[in-house]
Amino acid sequence: MTRRDLGRMALGAWLNTGSPRRTASASMPGAAGVARWRADFPALEQTVNGEPLAYLDSAATTQRPASVLAALEHYYRHDNANPGQSLHALAQRAYERYEAARRTLAGFIRAPDPEEVVWVRGTTEGINLVAAAWARPRLRPGDEVLVTVAEHASNLLPWRLVVQQTGATVRYVDVDNDGRVRMDDLERQLSTRTRLFCFSHVSNVVGFVNPAAELCARARSAGARVLIDAAQSAPHVPLDVRTLGCDFLVFSSHKMLGPMGTGVLWARRERLEEMEPYQAGSNMAHHVDLGSQDFEHAARRFGAGTPNVSGAIALAAAVEYLSNQDRGSIERHETALAHYGLDQLSQVTGLRLLGPRSAAQRVPVFSFVLPGHSSAEILRHLDSRGIAIRAGDLAALPLLKRLGVSEAARASCYLYTETSEVDRLVSALHELTHIATPMEETR
Repeated sequence: MTRRDLGRMALGAWLNTGSPRRTASASMPGAAGVARWRADFPALEQTVNGEPLAYLDSAATTQRPASVLAALEHYYRHDNANPGQSLHALAQRAYERYEAARRTLAGFIRAPDPEEVVWVRGTTEGINLVAAAWARPRLRPGDEVLVTVAEHASNLLPWRLVVQQTGATVRYVDVDNDGRVRMDDLERQLSTRTRLFCFSHVSNVVGFVNPAAELCARARSAGARVLIDAAQSAPHVPLDVRTLGCDFLVFSSHKMLGPMGTGVLWARRERLEEMEPYQAGSNMAHHVDLGSQDFEHAARRFGAGTPNVSGAIALAAAVEYLSNQDRGSIERHETALAHYGLDQLSQVTGLRLLGPRSAAQRVPVFSFVLPGHSSAEILRHLDSRGIAIRAGDLAALPLLKRLGVSEAARASCYLYTETSEVDRLVSALHELTHIATPMEETR
């Protein structure tokens, strides 16, 4: 019996006892259940370099189910028009589907009001919108914005730019050796000068699920507003903005089965009403004359120009796809993948996993380094075997440096990932450890 067989036996026993992170009553879908999910994703049927595709780059972008592709095609075949509530039939249909998508997304994050849902191009634009329309007019010299060392570049650079423009300061909350936000350092840094605290719900490097509600509560008790980067949590973790207690929450469509170029900024209505437009044009204002205009209210004042109707409709289709699945079963499958991946990758000679070694409170994202092999070399070797991963600084160089490295390889899973694909990843890495490095070849 191989160590992999022992790992699978241990995984089965662990599944029978239930997940330490989740209490869903649904059973693990098993190979047949995952196969049914996989059948919904046409892109997974292809081969790469003569091998069946093992797509392990879902933290960068997920694949799309056929229902999302069909929603896009249906819109362009039947409803394609610039939306308008009181215009011709196609324009009315486009408007109705666009607004239905807004309601669907509000329900997805349990927002109390669809008028709090702002359509953006993705997480990056949503964060920049808050930086430009909320933070820039309010920050003054002496004010502070707190972010964590673990943030993606999209949740670092906008704040760095806005403090340069306002004379405020960015301060950084430390993480522990596994990449988890240090509560003691957050308490030390919070003060009456803290105007905004920004953090990622789930790390794109170590996959850890931060205790978002607790982080929000601590920041708000100090009088700060809070922004959550939910780009990595929206695909995996149920979101409820009312219980999280944040002021702003942003996420992207393409990381949760929807199309690229679409995303959501949610903000409390009182935050939206105190923000001035950061772009101007048609649709966000009415009765525009040479000397006057009437701006729209709440989320609608941030919708200048022709909207991405198809993107919103397809994102709503992605939400509907997820809602039609057994979410408890998906969560249990993903936790099992995290457990299995951690166990199997730890058996690769010399491989160092970044982040917590426990499957509890994490999603199946595995960042690692392999001494003697650059992340680019690892990526090329795996790609030659039909295995897609991500490599480099992962747009989170400060966190990598905090963990003692400057680059890493990352394999990330989703509901359609099979344990056999993790096996292929591990086998290819075992193979790589037996390939001499250029330095060794010259000895």
